[in-house]
Amino acid sequence: MAHLSAVINSTIRALVQELDVFKDVSDAALSDILTQARPRRVVAGSSVFTQGAPALSFFLLLEGQLKIVQTSREGEQIIAHWVAPGQLFGFAIALGLHAYPGTAQAVTDSIALAWPMRAWDVLVQRHPAVTTKALRTVGGHLQDAFARLRDVSAAQVEQRIARALLRIMRQSGLRTEGGVQIDFPVTRRDIAEMTSTTLYTVSRTLSAWEQAGVLTGGRRRRIVVLDPHALVRLAGSE
Repeated sequence: MAHLSAVINSTIRALVQELDVFKDVSDAALSDILTQARPRRVVAGSSVFTQGAPALSFFLLLEGQLKIVQTSREGEQIIAHWVAPGQLFGFAIALGLHAYPGTAQAVTDSIALAWPMRAWDVLVQRHPAVTTKALRTVGGHLQDAFARLRDVSAAQVEQRIARALLRIMRQSGLRTEGGVQIDFPVTRRDIAEMTSTTLYTVSRTLSAWEQAGVLTGGRRRRIVVLDPHALVRLAGSE
């Protein structure tokens, strides 16, 4: 059992060392940072945490893909942002919150590291460079949220859909011979929840874009953007 634990810890350490947030961190500092971290496997469709639950931990995604979903009092769901490997999430403490403002749901089978929230103050004191990068992550999420709010209030539906796909593509796009593949399943309902529009409108729009050769997929398959330049034109200025 001890040998198995050592293998798991070694694998996690190797994954963490490759992430931008821990670049240039010494071995001793990395060991100190990982001391209180615990790995958590999350099956696709299940949640790391739920909206309104006490914010007891913050997380780093090692493998897989998550979406942060917020539900309004009326029951309307909005995808606040997507979490890709190497990104920190669940930083309610950075927003002055004691409960999670959304639900972190696994899109694919995923692995995350969890730190108890009480470890944050210790990390701030001992490893300010790492925590600065973590706070930039929070700032990036807020900027993305503000951009989508501007889209909902000012942009036409087609622009909102194109901009949502561009954001996902830039974050998790995999260049292939046929185009840029979004490297995890994105449903048409997901896109509707990202853009505050109806499933019917998203389906009609994506079908038209498929016929025009802009992209392919979008039901249960992975979306492949065949013509990124056309998608940028459809998005207009961001």
